[in-house]
Amino acid sequence: MPRGSFDDLRYLIAVAREQSFTKAAGKLGVSQSALSQTIRQIEERLGVRLLARTTRSVSLTEAGERLVRTVAPRFEEIETELEALSELREKPAGTVRITAGDHAIKSVLWPKLQKFLPDYPDIKVEIVIDYGLTDIVAERHDAGVRWGEQIAKDMIAVRIGPDIRFAVVGTKSYFAKRAVPRTPQDLIEHNCINLRLPTYGGTYAWEFEKDGRELKVRVEGQLVFNGIFQVLDAAAAGLGLAFVPEDIAQPYLAKGRLKRVLEEWCPPWSGYHLYYPHRRQSSPAFALLVDALRYREA
Repeated sequence: MPRGSFDDLRYLIAVAREQSFTKAAGKLGVSQSALSQTIRQIEERLGVRLLARTTRSVSLTEAGERLVRTVAPRFEEIETELEALSELREKPAGTVRITAGDHAIKSVLWPKLQKFLPDYPDIKVEIVIDYGLTDIVAERHDAGVRWGEQIAKDMIAVRIGPDIRFAVVGTKSYFAKRAVPRTPQDLIEHNCINLRLPTYGGTYAWEFEKDGRELKVRVEGQLVFNGIFQVLDAAAAGLGLAFVPEDIAQPYLAKGRLKRVLEEWCPPWSGYHLYYPHRRQSSPAFALLVDALRYREA
């Protein structure tokens, strides 16, 4: 295969990973038609079918799987070496991809990135908002953000935020029509606003603890969101009870727009941590960013 075909192989690997011409074209920054034509040209040169196409999906044939399994690790090695060359630059450079939930981004990542990025103009940070327990290796993220308790043991974890508490909140108008819950079990009788977790396809079970006793309550209600700030907005509109981080509820509590209940059942939890694989080769850009995000008590 001629040298000019290296980009073609990179395109094939992208389609194999995304299992979609549309998604792969978006990540590569090319048109879907151009990508499809490139794949056809590879198949014509090799004389074998590499992809099995249907109206709904794209998958590798046996020949395609063999080729991708062989060449994909080589491309990853090349990308790693090219990234490592940034060590020879006067200024660190490179792209760091991080996946995190919107609360972690707004409360922890964004305040620190605003201070960090102006000092390192050659470092790029791509942030993907995701509430799922994403496999950062499979999705080709450099790092992810979760609470300390959620991080797998085979990952390196760096604390980037303080302890966090959740709060159950609702409006006075809501409580004017319903009894105030005294225990987490009482929430079953309330109209609660749920948060969808894509990893499991279900909704988040509200977690409580008191005197060493832990409880998880599956609540029901009229509204389900996949973003925590929308959950808070719905509660502030009087549409039900919300279970949200204390810091985003505090402005509403201070103004009397929301009332907090079950506070004694909501102890502090381990705060946000940045996590990444043990085997990840740390580039200067990544190392600088991790240090900038690291939590330091005042």
